[in-house]
This record gives sequence, structure tokens and C-alpha cells, in this order.
Amino acid sequence: MTRPLRIALQIQPQHAPYARIRDVVAEAEDLGADVLFTWDHFFPLSGDPDGANFECWTTLAAWAEQTERVEIGALVTCNSYRNPDLLADMARTVDHVSDGRLVLGIGAGWFERDYVEYGYDFGTAGSRIADLADALPRIKARWERIVPPPTREIPVLIGGGGERKTLRVVAEHATVWHAFGDVDTFRHKSAVLDRWCAEVGRDPGDIERSVAVGHSGPPGADAEALVAAGATLFTVDTSGPEHDLDRLRTWLRWRDAHQRP
Repeated sequence: MTRPLRIALQIQPQHAPYARIRDVVAEAEDLGADVLFTWDHFFPLSGDPDGANFECWTTLAAWAEQTERVEIGALVTCNSYRNPDLLADMARTVDHVSDGRLVLGIGAGWFERDYVEYGYDFGTAGSRIADLADALPRIKARWERIVPPPTREIPVLIGGGGERKTLRVVAEHATVWHAFGDVDTFRHKSAVLDRWCAEVGRDPGDIERSVAVGHSGPPGADAEALVAAGATLFTVDTSGPEHDLDRLRTWLRWRDAHQRP
């Protein structure tokens, strides 16, 4: 399957008033970003740990009303924080509010402070991944029963590179796999995912390959190598208080040059 190159922006909802985040959403959509992500944390992940931060799904509902073209989602929502059937209903609702532009980015969770301060059981990495594997069929089953159903088959993005468990869950359930690391790491993990797809009877071409490039420089040889290795969705990030968009502009120019006839 041939996919177009796409650029996503994770707008980290920390250290800025919501009015600034709203402006960044509008500007990023106008610039031509393909996907806008928030995150699902209750506290900042950098800077002042007790600084400003905004909740994921209420933010996504606001973005669904504010935007018209761009896809929206979480990179990624934490499976542990919500009952899977409730999460399915929330996602279905944002899907309708956005006229079918939601991506359900979901993961097992990792930030212990979120769990401790909000009263969730942190468990272990293994138990959290097992819970994610159990939740995904429940989410999809709820979408089949809920009235009205989602406007489309909601894409499911799963992040992570654990070779024994996480990538199997990706092979079984994901529409998009989100990866971290350099070119060699991406190439290796992608091959592991392909093997899991063969084991579970899934066409690996059905899973879009996404990669975080938020901490890299301008796109160059590494970006071209990632494309050659199968990546088509590239995610940069921006954080408050400034939420600068220069990196987004650079990657959008690279995308447009790649796709120019």
C-alpha cells in the first residue's frame, strides 16, 4: 500500500494558558499539519513539574469543534485512566463532534506520578500491557454496539517497541504504529512488527508506520532513511509557554517537496 507522507504535531498542553494552545491549533491547521496530537498526562513532563497542564479528552473535544480539516488525537491516551467501554464512548463522541477526524492513540501508561496522585494502580509494565491487550477488544466491541456508531472505523494508534508483548498487541489491533528511536532502531522494530503480523495473520501493509522526530534537527538523510524503511507519519512537538512552530514549518516544507510532481 502506497501512503502519502504526513506530518503530525504534538501540542504538549503544558506551561501555557489555554488561549495560547487554541491559537497554536488554529495556526498549525492553517499551515497544513495533517494530525494534531495532545498527550494524556495530569502534570507537566518537563520544566516545572507543578506547572500548568490540561486534561486530554476535554481538550480533544474542544479541538474537534475548533478545527475543520486536521485529524486529532492523543499521543497517547493512557488505557489505565478510564474504563475501556467509557473510553470507547468518549472516542465515539469526539469522532462525531469532529465529523470523523479522531485517531484513538492509546498506550499502556508509564508516568507513575499520574497514577499515584489520581489514585490509579500503577502495577507493573507487564500488567499494564496485559490490561491494554484486554481493553482493545472491549473498545472495539463497544463501538459495534453503541448508538449511534462511530462515523468511520476509528484508526487505532499504538506506540511503543516492546518486542515480546507490545508489538504483538500492535499487530493484532493497530491501524498505526508509533515508534521512537533512530533509523536502525526503527528498521529493527518494524521488522519485528512484520514478524508478529505474520504470526497473527495480519497484512503488515495495513499498519501505517509513524515515528517521533521531535528532538531531531531539520529533516535530512535520517528522514530519507526512515521513509525508505517505511515511515510515512512524522511527528514533531511543541511545548509551552511559547509553543514555537518553526520545526513544524520545516517538516511541512520537506513533506511538500517530497510530494511535488
